[in-house]
Amino acid sequence: MELTDPLKQQIVNRMNIDNPWWTSGVIDPDYNSMPRRLYIDLFFPIVKDVKVRRSVILMGPRRVGKTVLIYHTIQRLIEEGVDPHCIMYVSVDTPIYSRISLETLFSLAKGAVGKVDSQDVFYVFFDEIQYLKDWEIHLKSLVDTFRHCKFIASGSAAAALQKKSMESGAGRFTDFMLPSLTFNEFIHLKNFSNLIVPSVIEWNGKEIAAYTAVDMNRLNELFLNYMNYGGYPEVVFSEQIQLNPGQYIRHDIIDKVLLRDLPSLYGIHDVQELNTLFTVIAYHSGHEFSYEKLSKESGVKKETIRKYIEYLEAAFLIRVIHKTDENAKRFQRATSFKIYLTNPSLRCALFQPLQSTDEEMGNMVETTIFAQWIQRSDAQVYYANWKNGRKQGEVDLVGLHVATQKPVWAVEIKWSNHYYEHPGDLRSLLDFLNNNDLQDAVVTSISKSGNRQQGEVRLLFIPAAIYAYMVGQNTLEKKQQRLGL
Repeated sequence: MELTDPLKQQIVNRMNIDNPWWTSGVIDPDYNSMPRRLYIDLFFPIVKDVKVRRSVILMGPRRVGKTVLIYHTIQRLIEEGVDPHCIMYVSVDTPIYSRISLETLFSLAKGAVGKVDSQDVFYVFFDEIQYLKDWEIHLKSLVDTFRHCKFIASGSAAAALQKKSMESGAGRFTDFMLPSLTFNEFIHLKNFSNLIVPSVIEWNGKEIAAYTAVDMNRLNELFLNYMNYGGYPEVVFSEQIQLNPGQYIRHDIIDKVLLRDLPSLYGIHDVQELNTLFTVIAYHSGHEFSYEKLSKESGVKKETIRKYIEYLEAAFLIRVIHKTDENAKRFQRATSFKIYLTNPSLRCALFQPLQSTDEEMGNMVETTIFAQWIQRSDAQVYYANWKNGRKQGEVDLVGLHVATQKPVWAVEIKWSNHYYEHPGDLRSLLDFLNNNDLQDAVVTSISKSGNRQQGEVRLLFIPAAIYAYMVGQNTLEKKQQRLGL
């Protein structure tokens, strides 16, 4: 594409609009006033470190706040002394940038701030990178050519981003996943952190950090609100969207992924099939499925279902979890598996808000807690399910040791206080623990907490809302530790 002088000037004008800090020294006040996601403390050090000559690929579902995270990162760079003229933001899906290479855009941006030949360290953010054909080739070239600069790219079409970054950017790209809001982030953004106070519990013979609620009833109200609406920052921040959050999630997230992103990425012609399958999965999130069962309920062929599940996982809408048996042995050719929504509020968007007494609350609490585990790359999470003659059972979450593949923890997720008074009714869990020589397990409840001894086994009861908060918080802390923060 030939860049005439008038076109170049139009592009520069657009860049000046998109980079207000070039003149004001700060990001747009609307963005600057928004509370920061906790994940910025993980993302910022990776961006700031120019000694590592790798581009950062920011991935995640639609509307989880990737662009806002970029703006907040830019503001923090400025606050830490980076020259605002050395920070550049380009949204690749802007029409005037169509078919223009990343290097050309970078060159024009440097010209716009009078730094054409500068050897300064530049921080360059390319938003919605998936809209540029062969983006990974362009980005790799920039990394190789401008070794003193840091390039950050973001996009929602995660399937294509991840695939291409793995294939074409070996040694050049660092992937960073921004998930939907975790429950502890939701509490933080809603300014209700005062409801939760640190405590200590005994676990496997050691005292570990935990939390208790100042007002359990109020925390459970927020937990239900999070389940229905709380996975997306924009819903939390916008009073207008809060009037009809389901419509926002359905139209701006689900429909765009199902009707636009995935069909364009994978050449899907029958979008109704894909939509029907997702609806079935969403309604039964946390249930055990088989390809045969899904095919019968959705009317979609088994071979097609396999592909669609792969696509939906790549788009971060669902996550498949595989099973072990009562002895924690994995199935080499599993015919059944569980599927969870990655964000419980997706179900509310398709159907209706849940009430705390609804029949589906059990499965949705399970979905909500599993959603907190998704980002734990250090844990291998399964569920246990078995049937031997008349004896059958299930345990909701089982963690296997990476090296030995033996179970190291188990969690039974309940939305009930019944089992605190009657722990002997947890027969499947107790059988699993005894079969695998485990002495401890976590059981969630509505509001009951404390230890219950059952024979040689100790059951630690934790309210589901507290446990969800703990998993999210511990995930952040473990990620910080791995990054040396």
